[in-house]
Amino acid sequence: MLELRHIDKTYNPGTVTEMCLFRDFNLSVPEGQFVSVVGSNGSGKTSMLNIICGSIPVDAGEVAINDKIINSQKEFQRYRRMGRVYQDPSLGTCPSMTILENMSLAENKGKPFGLGRAVNRKRAEVYRTQLAALGLGLENKLDTRMGSLSGGQRQAVALLMATMTPLDFLILDEHTAALDPRTADLIMQLTDRVVREKKLTAIMVTHNLRYAVEYGDRLLMMDRGHVVMDKAGEEKSTLVVDDVLSVFNAISIECGN
Repeated sequence: MLELRHIDKTYNPGTVTEMCLFRDFNLSVPEGQFVSVVGSNGSGKTSMLNIICGSIPVDAGEVAINDKIINSQKEFQRYRRMGRVYQDPSLGTCPSMTILENMSLAENKGKPFGLGRAVNRKRAEVYRTQLAALGLGLENKLDTRMGSLSGGQRQAVALLMATMTPLDFLILDEHTAALDPRTADLIMQLTDRVVREKKLTAIMVTHNLRYAVEYGDRLLMMDRGHVVMDKAGEEKSTLVVDDVLSVFNAISIECGN
């Protein structure tokens, strides 16, 4: 279980741009849950992900996984048991390296590196099988540089790479936002399949209300560092986009937007 306990976070303290985002913020995500998170810009969605991953520190409070407090762990240490797919398809892969090289590095995440070859070509057939399951024809492009692929292809490979090693959590940071609608739908279908097949605990931040409603076991809406909607189980399954949109619009009107 992931827990955020009594989190405080203020940006630019002591300056004219000081902003208190979280004050005594609490959240629990049980093992195996797929959580969709929505909210307007500045609601705290991405900051919450960054706090979980250790990208930004907290002023007070605890981040705990299975009751083990991980505040002292650096970002790279947390990523040994976390996978993250970013909004920008170029951030999850190395463009100058081939698909084979990228997947080899991903498979060795968290393992000690000695003075040996980083690429194990004996694993090529395993990678081909994994790529074939994506249905994008990438299984015959192992020696193709990542930078020459389309954004959707790169995001699909990034999703695969992020889940090649055992994970406690999969973090999806608006991972379809930079894609065209058709490709975004494909990536969401792949995401849902990967999460279900690997039985992952996943947190997905998205601006797409349809995806938030259609995918996942739980939906959170955030506003100014607070959770203003939390629907799970049967409540989540009966939600429609208009239900979420009405709350979203009410908040926007209240804020003067």
